[in-house]
Amino acid sequence: MRLRALLDTDALGLRLLGGEDELDRAVRGVMTTDLRDPSRYLSGGELVLTGLAWRRDADDSEPFVRILAQAGVTALAAGEAELGDIPDDLVLACARHRLPLFAVHESVAFATITEHVVRQVSGERAGDLAAVVDRHRRMMTSGPAGGGPDVVLDLLGSDLDLRAWVLSPTGRLIAGTKVAGSGLPADVCARLAAEQLAAARTGRRGPHRVTLGPSTYSLFPIRSWGHRPAVAGGGRAAQASRDVRETVLSDWLLAVEADAGDWPAERLDLLQGVTQLISVERDRRDASRTVRRRLAQEVLELVQTGAAPAEIAARLRVAAPVLLPGLGAAPHWQVVVARVDWAGSDIEAGPVAQALLEEILVDPLATGPEPSDRIAVAHTGDEAIALVPLPAVSAEHDGSESGILADALLESVRDPLSAGLDDDGQVTLGVSAAVHSAEGLRGALEEARHARRVAAARPGRVCAAGHQELASHVLLLPFVPDDVRRAFTARLLDPLRDYDRRHRAELIPTLEAFLDCDGSWTRCATRLHLHVNTLRYRVGRIEQLTSRDLSRLEDKLDFFLALRMS
Repeated sequence: MRLRALLDTDALGLRLLGGEDELDRAVRGVMTTDLRDPSRYLSGGELVLTGLAWRRDADDSEPFVRILAQAGVTALAAGEAELGDIPDDLVLACARHRLPLFAVHESVAFATITEHVVRQVSGERAGDLAAVVDRHRRMMTSGPAGGGPDVVLDLLGSDLDLRAWVLSPTGRLIAGTKVAGSGLPADVCARLAAEQLAAARTGRRGPHRVTLGPSTYSLFPIRSWGHRPAVAGGGRAAQASRDVRETVLSDWLLAVEADAGDWPAERLDLLQGVTQLISVERDRRDASRTVRRRLAQEVLELVQTGAAPAEIAARLRVAAPVLLPGLGAAPHWQVVVARVDWAGSDIEAGPVAQALLEEILVDPLATGPEPSDRIAVAHTGDEAIALVPLPAVSAEHDGSESGILADALLESVRDPLSAGLDDDGQVTLGVSAAVHSAEGLRGALEEARHARRVAAARPGRVCAAGHQELASHVLLLPFVPDDVRRAFTARLLDPLRDYDRRHRAELIPTLEAFLDCDGSWTRCATRLHLHVNTLRYRVGRIEQLTSRDLSRLEDKLDFFLALRMS
């Protein structure tokens, strides 16, 4: 606002004593002081209000005004309540430094002037910021990105004095105020993300108000539209009507350190515009993952269709430079499998699991413009599969290995995700051991899938299991070559299958039950509802057809493994 506007407002009781030629100066703030040297609290552009308590004699006016002028103050307003008329020495000092001087009538409180200036300046800043946001939106939707979320958050800080941060659904800090003392601790980020996810599940419209300790935050959801398929009817309105569970685990949020409950509609609209602007950048980042997702999908298809290791290795050589630029040697690889399940729902969870797994695998310590540029995630059905390159894997003396660990993976994201899952969802993850060649990828995939099934059997909304927990034959089976599997199972089980088919017998089910009962004749006969002699006849036929002895531990183990691999 301009000084001239202040002078024209009768309710402020201002009388101009000098500086008529400077009335077009802009006022960017207001400060009340009676310090002899207030320079440390001045940033320029202020209207300074003073009661003149700093003035002891005429010699004090010159240094005080000089300090204000050097700090870039817009104008000085002196109250008449203390001394009556404003001293001539102050009027002359202001004239020498070309600093406009106002007298404030004793009936007008400084608080009245402060409130008026703040209200006017904030309104003008909001209008200016809205124009900037609109300009950035047009730039970002029609051309290259305009600097990412940090740019618009910096505008919120400089123009509206709002500290704000962009957080992922897991509580990862994506962008936000970076000045000293303004960072958000990790535990606060996690709490805010959890509050937003819980509020979203209730269907309440944002912004959501959260108080943590002495601070109050307003949480605005950041919808991401670009990666979601269109639905009948088209447009954002149609997409907005979709089940909240399809998006709740993938939407970002804007956390503003302020209580938006008493904001005017104009400021709320402005913040909604900011979230839309950040959403454009979010979609742009998602689009940049297309190449990595395609690489993961191609490798996954080769592995699942039983392609030759040489073909898989060739595809990995293409993927390595994309995921690990500058890496000289071929890396080790780990496979991580994730699944999102909703009770009583047919929601297509594959894309959600893919976006969520990309977020969970982000290394917060990674450097570069986007820490997820080393993650390749594909999805098939309701399952997301990540191919994670590791520059090096070292085996420790205690048998442990470096790389991704299941427990550490969920340590910081379990609480926020649990809030979003509420009581009808579950996220499960499985992590494989590291492999150093294409031959090991099929086994790593099966190992990760089995670990995920182990996690799914556990209580809790967010569970993970790693290869270290598969300390049994299950750890070995995925790494057995397919031709060896087929030969081993055919030698033991094909004679039994042929006999069952020709005689409508049940030798295979009998064998499974016998092994499950640890070779106990009585328990097995009871389970199968057979006489023990009938069971003995069937087991004898199995031994005759396979030339094995089911009383020997070695032969029992062979049959057990054959059944598991078949």
